[in-house]
Amino acid sequence: MKIQEKLFKVVSILFMVMLIMPSQSVLAGNEDRAGQAGAGELLIMPFPRSSGWGMSNTSTVKGLEGMFLNVAGTAFTKNTEVMFARTEWLKGSDVNINSFGLTQKVGETGVIGLSVMSMNFGEMQITTVDLPEGGIGTFKPTFMNIGISYAKSFSNSIYGGIVIRIVSEAIADVRAQGVSIDAGIQYLTGDDENIHFGIALRNIGPPMSFAGDGLSIRGNASTSDIQMTMEQRSAAFELPALLNIGAAYDFLINDQHTITLAGSFTSNSFYKDVYAAGLEYNFNGYFMLRGGFNYEKGMFDKSTTTTVYTGPTAGVTIQVPLNKEKGSSFSIDYSYRTSDPFQGTHCIGARVSL
Repeated sequence: MKIQEKLFKVVSILFMVMLIMPSQSVLAGNEDRAGQAGAGELLIMPFPRSSGWGMSNTSTVKGLEGMFLNVAGTAFTKNTEVMFARTEWLKGSDVNINSFGLTQKVGETGVIGLSVMSMNFGEMQITTVDLPEGGIGTFKPTFMNIGISYAKSFSNSIYGGIVIRIVSEAIADVRAQGVSIDAGIQYLTGDDENIHFGIALRNIGPPMSFAGDGLSIRGNASTSDIQMTMEQRSAAFELPALLNIGAAYDFLINDQHTITLAGSFTSNSFYKDVYAAGLEYNFNGYFMLRGGFNYEKGMFDKSTTTTVYTGPTAGVTIQVPLNKEKGSSFSIDYSYRTSDPFQGTHCIGARVSL
């Protein structure tokens, strides 16, 4: 018990330190700073269940998907969980996201996790001042992040965890790399443990900047015929830090039917704050239907909106038990988010829990 109390204190202290970090200004975001952060891919949910919720499930997310929303949820992994997902991001933009994740229980209360998210933009034409139409080859931009997590159940009602994530953005001759940290806590209460609370602090890390041969220029010095290479310095950019707070309530109709109502508030440092609400119907763990709605200031007026998403989200899960005694299962998940322009974001994934 003393070890659990110490670990809980460590996580709590970590939260306090991250909250007061002056360089990040986590809670001091405002609309005037919109667009000043980079690594926007860290704000994309690459897995379908949470996407179908509209990311309102900060307090209820369980298993692998917690690595991208609230890492405390990975502590609910019973043994081993593996998941693959593919997202057609803003259909019509030709941007696809491939995601993979693995969580593994270690010891009686700990869970380690690994996640990989990669964005594919397709091939783009290489252009120059003399050849603005291209025709001299192509290149492929690569956005990727790799996360390693550890989560732990400190008691039957308190769960916490942390993620260290390596962030990489690159083209053929220019690259930016950085490191970010996420941390989260979930708390269960109520006679049937049907009241959920959650808090997550995400994308905390030092500024990133681009470097590489693509920022170099060869030319002659003004007083000499000798060619020299001059390297331009790229301005640094902050990571899109945010604080997410959520709560949920399970309406336990009977042993087979459960309806969960969830809500969350996201305080973005470099974007508008987001309010989210979601509802999920669960039939005995075999079939889950969910929907959600995201709201941010000015989104219903085209002259003031700053988001491509229009609010509604939806998702469905079909889950088949593999071994009832061990609790293993296989599931297919799908989600859809509406957008204007483009034809929405589609995400489909396959999950195996052993």
